[in-house]
Amino acid sequence: MDFTLYWFMFPVSILVATCAMLSGIGGAALFTPIFILVFPLLGPEYVLNSTTAAISAALITQTFGFFSGFIGYYRRKLIDYSLAWRILTFAVPVAVAGALVASHVHDSVLLASYALLVAVLAVVMWRNHPPAHTHSGSRDHATRTIVDSRGHEYTYLIPRLGLASYGITGLGAFLTGLVSVGIGEVTISKLTRKGLPVAVAAATSVLVVIVTVAFASTTLAVQLIKSAGWTAVPWHLLVYDIPGVLIGGQIGPRLQGKVAPHVMRRAIAVLFVVLAIAMMMVAHSRLEL
Repeated sequence: MDFTLYWFMFPVSILVATCAMLSGIGGAALFTPIFILVFPLLGPEYVLNSTTAAISAALITQTFGFFSGFIGYYRRKLIDYSLAWRILTFAVPVAVAGALVASHVHDSVLLASYALLVAVLAVVMWRNHPPAHTHSGSRDHATRTIVDSRGHEYTYLIPRLGLASYGITGLGAFLTGLVSVGIGEVTISKLTRKGLPVAVAAATSVLVVIVTVAFASTTLAVQLIKSAGWTAVPWHLLVYDIPGVLIGGQIGPRLQGKVAPHVMRRAIAVLFVVLAIAMMMVAHSRLEL
């Protein structure tokens, strides 16, 4: 392994992690296409061993980035821990199941699944308009108030998580283990649509993502190591990605509120459309091989 090969990923990782923290999406949604689409353009020496290795590296990187982001949001006191726990009890086992299935699926299917998912997410993020927050509760639908470290108060109705919500969460978690994308995007969209303030939704989503992705990435890494040894995991890439996302994970929460949520959301939506088209083209080319 050439440990100088991926030096340029250090600043790229800072930028990706900052955007992920601001928008609440999973950083792997951006790292996976970088590894699969951009690296081959740089030369054959940059290409990772397999699509599964790329997904695993993206998820491992995201774990550290979101851990850093979690610290930032923890200091801001913006996380709704009770709500995050309700989501995680269902998301984690499903994400592990997705990771176990990933190694048995053809590359073209993985890439096509990624393309279809981000295309749907692009539409959801573009059209997602959080409803007006209400500060009034009722006997059967209580409110919760969070006061952050800067003294800002957020009051919102505690969201109900019905069968449909858990179904969407399960789909997002499974696809996270399978193609590295899903749980963060599903969670942030669901929570904002249910009326949570964007800052609280993003912070809670970060906690959900870090725990879910930690289990999924560990499952994928163990599978890679068991099948091809320690070198199957691209450590020479991760030594630059991990420090970069740790820094970006601290920058993002500090910028929360300084970038208009709808601007960030629509910018990510446009990027997802581009990535979906590119990934589908790659999936088609690999299907013909």
